[in-house]
Amino acid sequence: MLRPRWLVPTSLALSVVGLLVSAYLTFEHYTGNETLACTVTDVVDCAKVTESAWSTFLGVPVALLGLLFFVAVTVLMLPSVWRRPEPWLDRLRLGLLTVGLAMALYLVWAELFRIYAICLWCTVVHVATFALWIVVLFGQILSVPAGAAAEAALDDDPDAEPRSARR
Repeated sequence: MLRPRWLVPTSLALSVVGLLVSAYLTFEHYTGNETLACTVTDVVDCAKVTESAWSTFLGVPVALLGLLFFVAVTVLMLPSVWRRPEPWLDRLRLGLLTVGLAMALYLVWAELFRIYAICLWCTVVHVATFALWIVVLFGQILSVPAGAAAEAALDDDPDAEPRSARR
């Protein structure tokens, strides 16, 4: 599969951003937010968000779920994994990111309509998840099978022998 040149480095960079911020939020969760770096205003209050009832999902800290999610996503975005030809990997990437995006939308809803505060660190994770979903979706749409790309290149070459003679 031939992929757009921007796909692998962009997807890896976004997944590493999500991984690092999720690791930070997980650390803060387990240390009681003692060193949480966040501006506090009427709207922005990371501690209010990360200490709310919405900071766990089915009894598991959301930060830890995010960390586990981004560990898996980062592995799937590694260049060596992108080079693998198995089509199920493309479906797994997009499926996992769709679940992550649904969770991010749920958490944004909770921040806006239940907690009435926004966590900037959480927003970075949400934006990284959305951007990754877009990048992978369009990267996969724009990818072409290697054989088809070679065939198209021959079709575009005026000096190549006619298609009928190639078979």
